Amino acid sequence: MQDFKKERLAMVEEQLRRRGIHDQRVLDVMAKIPRHFFVSHEHQHAAYEDRPLPIGEGQTISQPYMVAVMTQTLELYGDERVLEIGTGSGYQTAILAELAKTVFTIERIQTLIQGAQKTLQELGYENIFFLTGDGTKGWPENAPFNGIMVTAGAPEVPLTLTSQLAEGGRLVIPVGPRYTQTLYKVTRKGNQFKEEDITGCVFVPLVGDFGWKE
Repeated sequence: MQDFKKERLAMVEEQLRRRGIHDQRVLDVMAKIPRHFFVSHEHQHAAYEDRPLPIGEGQTISQPYMVAVMTQTLELYGDERVLEIGTGSGYQTAILAELAKTVFTIERIQTLIQGAQKTLQELGYENIFFLTGDGTKGWPENAPFNGIMVTAGAPEVPLTLTSQLAEGGRLVIPVGPRYTQTLYKVTRKGNQFKEEDITGCVFVPLVGDFGWKE
């Protein structure tokens, strides 16, 4: 029988800490959350491997290292309101819910958000709010946000999202062509937005009015 806890701890040490993930809160949370709960039974054996996995509907659960990089880049301390664009399996959502005060998550694919909501509720999370819809529009009714994370590749940084950042808020988003992107951190200072290049990455396309078309 697979020892998922042992595999999870090995993932943290070998894939994350050794590769420069230094935020101890991120490491602790990823050592805690059962990633195998967020993939189908047929892929559970590979849940802690260093790669993305299919979750249906042409979408994926991101590689653990990329999840850690994006989360660390968001710089969460515990009292933030965070917007997630692309709920997917709900794994990243769980990590954000552990590290921030409140998470608002948007997913355009109904079956995915239903599955994620079920898993997250079974794990006991009560600080997550769900919306089915076009994530490129953000969630203006609940703005501003201290952090926004986009888990799909955008052709450019949507102004709809930067405008929903609070002062000092951070947006973490992959930007570039459909098949290869650069992960950016965008920080709001008044009406100025500072962009930092974090790393190369590959994500499924961000589909919506202010992203890619179908």
